[in-house]
Amino acid sequence: MSGTFLGMPAFPGNAAAAVRDSQLRFNLHKATRTIRGKRAAVVGELPDWGELRAAGKEIKDHTLRNLDRYLLQLEEAVTRAGGRVHWAADAAEANRIVAELVEATGETKVVKVKSMATQEIGLNEALAERGVTAYETDLAELIVQLGDDWPSHILVPAIHRNRSEIREIFREKMAEWGRAAPEDLTDEPRALAEAARLHLRERFLSSKVAISGANFMIAETGTLVVLESEGNGRMCLTLPETLISVVGIEKLLPRWQDLEVFLQLLPRSSTGERMNPYTSTWTGAAEGQEFHLVLLDNGRTDVLADEVGRQALRCIRCSACLNVCPVYERVGGHAYGSVYPGPIGAILTPQLHGMTRATPASHGRGISELDASLPYASSLCGACFEACPVAIDIPEVLVHLRAKAPHPRSERLAMRAAGWIFDRPVRLARTQRFGGRLRRFVPGRLPGPGAAWTDTRDIPDIPAESFRDWWDRTEGSTR
Repeated sequence: MSGTFLGMPAFPGNAAAAVRDSQLRFNLHKATRTIRGKRAAVVGELPDWGELRAAGKEIKDHTLRNLDRYLLQLEEAVTRAGGRVHWAADAAEANRIVAELVEATGETKVVKVKSMATQEIGLNEALAERGVTAYETDLAELIVQLGDDWPSHILVPAIHRNRSEIREIFREKMAEWGRAAPEDLTDEPRALAEAARLHLRERFLSSKVAISGANFMIAETGTLVVLESEGNGRMCLTLPETLISVVGIEKLLPRWQDLEVFLQLLPRSSTGERMNPYTSTWTGAAEGQEFHLVLLDNGRTDVLADEVGRQALRCIRCSACLNVCPVYERVGGHAYGSVYPGPIGAILTPQLHGMTRATPASHGRGISELDASLPYASSLCGACFEACPVAIDIPEVLVHLRAKAPHPRSERLAMRAAGWIFDRPVRLARTQRFGGRLRRFVPGRLPGPGAAWTDTRDIPDIPAESFRDWWDRTEGSTR
C-alpha cells in the first residue's frame, strides 16, 4: 500500500459510503471516546502541559530550520557507532535499498515493527515482488495483514474491527501465515492476545532480519528510539542478526535531552498513558548485530519548502487529532484513502504527493482527485489544533492547501465575479436588489461545480428586501 490506496475515489465518495456503515460508526465512536477520555485525564494532571507543548513545537521548528546540519551529524554518529546510513530520495529508491539489503542476507522472510514510513512507500508489496515475505508483529497490524485490510488509524490500525471480527480473522487466516489459532478461540481480549502471542513467538525466534521505523532519531548520539505497548518491537530490535530501520528525515531531534519533552508528550497524547510500557533505544550496531538506517525523503523536502505547510512535519504520529475529529469519528480512516488518515493525513498526504504538479512521490501523475479533496475533509472546527501536542495549526494548513488545490474554471470565474461585487458597496446593494426580484427563479440545486455543495445543503431563501434596504427604509429615515 503506497502513498494513497490506488483506485480510491475522492474523499466525498468514500465518506458517503462510510457513514452508511452503522457497525463502523459504532466501533469508531466507542474507541475514540475511550481514548479521548484517557488522554484528557493524564494531560490534566500536568500543570505545565502548555509549556511542554510549546517546547515540543520549538524543538521541532528549530530542527526543521537546521535539518541539513542535523542529518549530517546523525549520519556521522550512526557510522561512528558501526551502523550504515543510506539516503532514499523517494519510495522506489527506499524499497530498492531495503530489498537489496535483505537479499544480501539470503533470507526470504522478515519481521516488522509497526512503521508508517514503510506503509507509506509500500515496502511489503515491493518485497513480495522480489520473493520476500514481511510479517507484521504489532497486534493491530497483524489483524490488518491477516484480514487483507488497510490500516484506518495511526495508533490503532484495526480500530474499525470489533472483537468478533478479529476472532473470525484469526480462525480463518492465521494458519496461512504460521501457527494456527486454537479451535476453541473466543472473542475475549485475553484469548485473542494469547493466540497472537503464540503465533508471533515462532516468528520472532526464527527470523534473522527485522525492519523497523522509529519515533525519534537523536543527531547528537546517533540513537534511534521506538515507543510501543506490546513488547513486539523489542523482540524485533534485539533478536534478529540484521536490523534495517526506515525513517522519515523529519523524525530527528538534535540532542538526547530533547527526548525528555517528547517522552511526556507522546504517551499522553496517543494512548492516554503517563509512560509507554516499552521504550527501546539503540545506537549503531549493537552486540554484533548488523544495522542499516534508511533515511527517507519521499516529498518531505518539498513540504519543508512551504512556509505554512511545513508545520505538518512536526507531527509525532500520536493520533490525538484523529481522536477528537468529528469527521474522522463518523467516516473512519479508509475514507482518506491514505496511510495517514484523519486531520494530519488531510494536510500531510497532499503535500507529500505535491499539490499542483507532478513529483517523484506522485509518480509523475500530478495531484490526484483524492489528494485534492483531502484538504476539504474537515469542518475547520479547530479541535485538532487544540489536541495536537506540538501545536500544528491544522485548520490554517487546510485553508492554505484549499487555496493551492486545482479549482474548475467556472468556480474561479464565479469567485472573481463575487470579489468584484463585494469590492464596492454600491455593487453589492444593486446585486441584492436584483436577486430579490429574481428570487422565485433560484433553483433548488446549483448547477455545475456547485451541485456537490447542494447535495447536502439547501440554498438559503433570498429575501424580497435586503437588510441594507430595510434599514434605510425604517431606521435610516429617522436619523
